[in-house]
Amino acid sequence: MKLHELKYNEGSKKSVKRLGRGSSSGTGKTSGKGENGQNKRSGGGVRIGFEGGQLPLYRRLPKRGFSNAMFKKTYATINVSDLNKFEEGTEVTPELLFEMGIIKKQLSGIKVLGNGSLDKKLTVRAHAFSGAAKEKIEQKGGKAEVI
Repeated sequence: MKLHELKYNEGSKKSVKRLGRGSSSGTGKTSGKGENGQNKRSGGGVRIGFEGGQLPLYRRLPKRGFSNAMFKKTYATINVSDLNKFEEGTEVTPELLFEMGIIKKQLSGIKVLGNGSLDKKLTVRAHAFSGAAKEKIEQKGGKAEVI
């Protein structure tokens, strides 16, 4: 085999589709892009939920009831195992947790969950505790105080 004898594999080279060349090719005039409607233009199209001027479904349906979602409390959570970073007998507060980088935001408060094990006696002050977390903290002789 010599360099001048090299050939491409069968079917690996495909001729480019030449657009806008007459009507017999099937890709003339609009070059396979259809007629220029609203959706074909840059920035064209309609917003989500638009029904061509007909009163949209979300406006036709009656609105009833009340959602409490706006007032939902979301806690920043930490596990009991995260408390092992503190010295024996430390009073753990939300400010201290934030300072050490264990939590990023306080949100509606801090909730201590019972995942992992605790090796030290600590006084933990938080906004909420799970049952398992409270039990594990008090088992080691510590205190779980709700703020």
